Amino acid sequence: MKGKAVLAFSGGLDTSVVIKYLQEKHNLDVITVTVDVGQEDNLKKISAKAKSLGVLKHYNIDARQEFVDSFIFPAIKANALYQKKYCLATALARPLIAQKVVEIARKENASALAHGCTGKGNDQVRFDVTYRSGSSLPIIAPIRDLNLTRDVELKYAKKHNIPIDNTAKKFSIDQNLWGRAIEGGDMEDAFSEPPDDAFIWVKTKDLPEKPQYIEIKFENGIPVAADRKHMKPIELIKYINKKAGASGVGIVDHIEDRVVGIKSREVYETPGATCIIEAHTDLEKMVLTKHELKFKAMVDAEWSWLAYSGLWQDPLKSDLDMFINTTQKRVSGTVKLKMFKGSLRVVGRKSEYSLYSHDLATYGAGSTFDQTLGKGFVELWGLQSTEANKLLKKR
Repeated sequence: MKGKAVLAFSGGLDTSVVIKYLQEKHNLDVITVTVDVGQEDNLKKISAKAKSLGVLKHYNIDARQEFVDSFIFPAIKANALYQKKYCLATALARPLIAQKVVEIARKENASALAHGCTGKGNDQVRFDVTYRSGSSLPIIAPIRDLNLTRDVELKYAKKHNIPIDNTAKKFSIDQNLWGRAIEGGDMEDAFSEPPDDAFIWVKTKDLPEKPQYIEIKFENGIPVAADRKHMKPIELIKYINKKAGASGVGIVDHIEDRVVGIKSREVYETPGATCIIEAHTDLEKMVLTKHELKFKAMVDAEWSWLAYSGLWQDPLKSDLDMFINTTQKRVSGTVKLKMFKGSLRVVGRKSEYSLYSHDLATYGAGSTFDQTLGKGFVELWGLQSTEANKLLKKR
């Protein structure tokens, strides 16, 4: 009797090729799993493609709400930006997809787990660590194991009559509710500007001639409304994504340090995530003390690194989550953002937990701040610095 391998299947080039390799090179029956994390793919079409490639069984799993509740919301609370740029869209989805594959493997009494990751990227880490955290089954990764290049894959796909869409021939795309990653093609030249046809969410031409505004309301660190309209989480993220993208906001183009040591040029579309994280970060500045903010910035950076590096299951992340969740009890309020031809900035904020006091901050007649206290404070504040300088001059 043949063994069974369960494969995380996107319907794209890599995972389509992997099906045939598992069947031909490993003599395994293949069970495919497509996890819906908001990528807006045609799941019926993906299922049909899997079956046309001879899989034993295919599963479509709707995990959008779980993705928001257990992955996106914690990332918002952590102001999660890897290297201050990347909102971790792909990185957040991979552990969830891998968890679902493990669940199906257990249900189907499978003999192996599989994925279509390369040996050069970060996804191999995210999948492998999650697989190993939930299962002792062997992991098969043909693209990595056989050191396959994209050119070789395209030839293999053609040989086996595997249909590949035109976008996949030009770019490598990964998309979910939180962001869209675009790699490959001309963009591998780090000095080459990405072509306009690489972008779907963010407009690059014919942008509004007047600034556009959006207000985002948070409760306990979680976005709950936009433009004074309360919405369900998935609907809310889509709304902000669409509005920000229409103003040209949300393209990230930077040099990124991968886990395996490679510096890579990465291009992302993250209009909704960019706005939400910018607003959340600003609101924290209003309601948290400077001591909390200083320490939380270190925690946020470590949280982002763990998520990016495929260490979602590490106990340290859970430890950091406990601290972060405690700080979010006062992160409630509304932030107003201004968008104009690709630019984004916060132009207003308010909160019932605000530590900003107009009476203390104002330079007007109504100020309650006693300026005469400043003289003694400054003398004591700089005491050691001034004494050290005096000593150096004497010597």
